[in-house]
Amino acid sequence: MKRLILPIIIVALAVTAFMFRERWLPQPPGQFNYLGYVEGETTLVGAPQAGRLVSVDVVKGHEVKRGTVLFALDPAQLTSEVARAEAAVTTAKATRDNLLTGKRKQEIDVIHAQIAQAEAGLGLAQKELTRATTLTSSGTAAQSRLDQAQEQVNLYEQRLIELKASEQVASLPARGPEIDAATSRVSEAEAQLALAKAKLSDLSPVAPADAKVEDVFFKAGEWVAAGQPVVSLLKPSDVTLRFFVPETVLAQAQPGRTIQFRCDGCDGFKTAVISHVANQPEYTPPVIYSEAARAKLVYLVEARPDATDAQLRPGLPIEVEPLQ
Repeated sequence: MKRLILPIIIVALAVTAFMFRERWLPQPPGQFNYLGYVEGETTLVGAPQAGRLVSVDVVKGHEVKRGTVLFALDPAQLTSEVARAEAAVTTAKATRDNLLTGKRKQEIDVIHAQIAQAEAGLGLAQKELTRATTLTSSGTAAQSRLDQAQEQVNLYEQRLIELKASEQVASLPARGPEIDAATSRVSEAEAQLALAKAKLSDLSPVAPADAKVEDVFFKAGEWVAAGQPVVSLLKPSDVTLRFFVPETVLAQAQPGRTIQFRCDGCDGFKTAVISHVANQPEYTPPVIYSEAARAKLVYLVEARPDATDAQLRPGLPIEVEPLQ
């Protein structure tokens, strides 16, 4: 039995040495693994306008769902603007509707009463004209009385024509250009209201997608300037692999090519697609990126993982398989 132990140990050592030969045997030029790291592309969510933070609703390091409110600015000023815009819409609509409906019933009733009064006056004037005509023919009354009676009849007839025209106009809407102008003012007021509501909504930004809160830069009660980031988010898909390759394999590092890589703590090999290759070379890459390519001409390569992976955290070292 003891005689078998030594051969077994020798075989085990040989197999182990063969499996890890790439770690200790010299690598031919261009055959070493390329070291790099994971870089995160954070999304900065800032304040749409200057104001005081009334609340910060997320915590650094926590996960948020799409649509989650991140923070809120003081809405007092914009709330007043919305109320003012709503009142302007109400006023514009009332003006337009008034032009469309014509005069009120009470106003038309007044015109009807005036018409009735004028008709009664015309009746009396016509009777007076008849008497004056008879008296003037017999020589009892002067011609001036007849002329006066005729003038009174003419006056009432013109008054009736005027009142009946007013009656017709009262039932009509306003002129077309006036109605068009009123309608335009309604549209303008509604647009101002929509803008005010949008600005008010912007005071409470939401997460654009499921993401991790990378950092929170302000606390509730602090004043922030317009456009200043308040929260930074990192979506799982917004990570990029960055590594260096020597100039001897630059022709193989083309955008669209699939590469294999592994990382500390990851399960086996993963794949990514090269998205960008730097135009300018670098002569001395950092040691942590490539020990075997020191002082050689290298190019920065960026690649996008094929699948979203929570294990790919920003700053995590990676090792890319050689490009053949």
